[in-house]
Amino acid sequence: MSKIFMFDALREATDEEMEKDPSVFVLGEDVGHYGGSYKVTKDLHSKYGDLRVLDTPIAENSFMGMAIGAAITGLRPIVEGMNMSFLLLAFNQISNNAGMLRYTSGGNFKIPMVIRGPGGVGRQLGAEHSQRLEAYFQAIPGLKIVACSTPYNAKGLLKSAIKDDNPVIFFEHVLLYNLKDDLPSQEYFLPLDKAEIVREGNQVTILTYSRMRHHVIQAADVLVNEGYDPEIIDLISLKPIDMKTISKSLLKTHKLIIVEECMKTGGIAAEIIAQVNDNWFDQLDAPVIRLSSQDIPTPYNGTLEKATVISPQQIIESVRNLINMIY
Repeated sequence: MSKIFMFDALREATDEEMEKDPSVFVLGEDVGHYGGSYKVTKDLHSKYGDLRVLDTPIAENSFMGMAIGAAITGLRPIVEGMNMSFLLLAFNQISNNAGMLRYTSGGNFKIPMVIRGPGGVGRQLGAEHSQRLEAYFQAIPGLKIVACSTPYNAKGLLKSAIKDDNPVIFFEHVLLYNLKDDLPSQEYFLPLDKAEIVREGNQVTILTYSRMRHHVIQAADVLVNEGYDPEIIDLISLKPIDMKTISKSLLKTHKLIIVEECMKTGGIAAEIIAQVNDNWFDQLDAPVIRLSSQDIPTPYNGTLEKATVISPQQIIESVRNLINMIY
């Protein structure tokens, strides 16, 4: 076991798969000589050269289309978005090409590619650099979407994503790159479609993902000391959503709180609530509580920015109120 940063875990995953498979290559802005804006591709250019670690112009629509074309020919591109907010410039390529070409070609083409990079609310990055795009992409057929939350799952998920024959949107949170974790020395892979039970409990199910996993854990430390017993589930897979794990927990706790950094309107929590109401409404002992970011552009002001995102204290209060039936 060795303790490493998340950005190093992602770099290790990329390096290991590039070393094993010459069809794997990286492209994006500043991924080569500079080593990536968050150093996920550091030193890979010197090892693999220009053709496998390709610096691109600032033209997301162009290099995304190029990566999709490369995937059709049998290569396995890893596209780094310097900031996931910039992927809006390549939305047409991702939705109409990456997501649909396997279907519209009658199965003649596979699109084995990963689109990864930093996103989420950072520290005063401004509205345009604080986007949470997971709900934007969730409605696109043909995509898989995962959100890593620890160095351990980041490495295992990225290795699985690179090997997958479908396009995978891989969300990393900008504030988690310096998180440290113990990683096994032996090779490992994690499934792209499974949630993780972070803590088992019997009173209430708390669903979360990405950075909010850590806010929920902070809240749980307080709640457990007060005698509460929450079950915490990290969704990890945002498309498809692991409803089997969610429903199994709900059949035990009968209460549900969803904590996300996504916008409240049309967010990941909204989709989960719809599915729970469709299939397990009779198992609910109380209305589902949805803790999401406010539906406003993220302010640059640090105090206002912090106020738009769910805090551990809000989670604590919501659990207390739900279990004590205070709505």
